[in-house]
Amino acid sequence: MEPLENAIEVQHLGKAFGTLKAVNGISFELKQGAFLTIFGPNGAGKTTLIKILSGLTQPTTGTAKVAGFDVAEGHPEMRKEIGVISHATALYADLTPLENLMFFARMHGLDQPNDRALKAIDEVGLSPRRNDRIRTFSRGMLQRLSIARAVLHDPAILFLDEPFTGLDLHATNVLKGHLQKLHDRRRTILMTTHDIPCGLEMCDKVALQVQGKFAFLENIADVDQGQFESMYFDAVRDNQFAMGL
Repeated sequence: MEPLENAIEVQHLGKAFGTLKAVNGISFELKQGAFLTIFGPNGAGKTTLIKILSGLTQPTTGTAKVAGFDVAEGHPEMRKEIGVISHATALYADLTPLENLMFFARMHGLDQPNDRALKAIDEVGLSPRRNDRIRTFSRGMLQRLSIARAVLHDPAILFLDEPFTGLDLHATNVLKGHLQKLHDRRRTILMTTHDIPCGLEMCDKVALQVQGKFAFLENIADVDQGQFESMYFDAVRDNQFAMGL
């Protein structure tokens, strides 16, 4: 990807399902190399936002550019610049880690798919299990393999949708360590999570999404992290009250 000041640019973005506005007029910019954590209750539209930005669904209104590409155009070059990690692993249970990653390496048209797959597996600490069928893996191991899948083609932008869902404390810490290694000045990360301490620790920008809108967006340096949880619940309560819920 050519150097860009902003890896992601969103203007008045909206997505409606009938009368439900899952994403409602969101605007923000994320500079290249930044890490944005988005918090919000279930149903706030966080997953829908990631689906729009990763090209999995079309916006109803507004515009979004990712890696310089308009997401509405479905440009294949954009997909080369992004990786997606969610609680759904997008892996094949009857295949081994090596078989899974070789499949994805070939899909991306990568040279030396076997070598690329082996390196990615080693980087997430799964080399001893590279030939085991992943149906035998723990939730934490599957998420580590999901990281390997998502970064196999060395994308410039990562979207993480609730990556810590279902993980115990140890698995969360292991996964967090891998994600922190991936965050550098070149790679941009946007993550949604319910884990407030973890999400605040990892990011340099933080947003709160409620009822499809950003109720809050600040640099982490300007946020009182000790008061963030109470602010979160106040914002959710106030928005629900305003909606008559």
